Amino acid sequence: MAYPTSFTTNPMVIRYQGLFDYDGLYNIMVQWIKARGYWFHERTYKHKVPSPLGAEQEIEWDAEKKITEYYKYVIGIKWHLWDMTEVEVIKNGVKKVLTNARLEIKLSGSLEIDWQKRMGTSTFWTIVRDWYHKYIIKKDIETIWYDTMYYRLQRLHKIIKEFLDMEAKGYAYEGYLGDNI
Repeated sequence: MAYPTSFTTNPMVIRYQGLFDYDGLYNIMVQWIKARGYWFHERTYKHKVPSPLGAEQEIEWDAEKKITEYYKYVIGIKWHLWDMTEVEVIKNGVKKVLTNARLEIKLSGSLEIDWQKRMGTSTFWTIVRDWYHKYIIKKDIETIWYDTMYYRLQRLHKIIKEFLDMEAKGYAYEGYLGDNI
């Protein structure tokens, strides 16, 4: 059996219903992605015609970061908003437009190995690559590269929850990678 060249995390899901600052959430997530050196691409942006309950939006983002010539991180983020309506709120004497909606954000990440296909695609080189992955760098793949990507994704999950002022604001790996920003 061939050794995988892509390791994917289980998706992390955030569901929220109520008032929130849509533009602020959007910006904080984009800033987090760009501050860590990811190449950011908004693959899909659908805005469906509003019904009496409100509009519906679907957004898909891809973020890639080439760690080395051999390893690459890929983060996928999917937004889905239902019943979106804008509400004007006065907070501390300042008018602010907030969004009232049902929100679901799915975060998933993957570690791509040999993303440039340097080992080739022939049968011989596939066997060599599998052997190299299984016996030489397996520990590095699992404990350094995959774990780092997973914990960074946990950090983004925590930042989103804090921004939405959800009750479970922390996460178990706080400060694990020294990433306190």
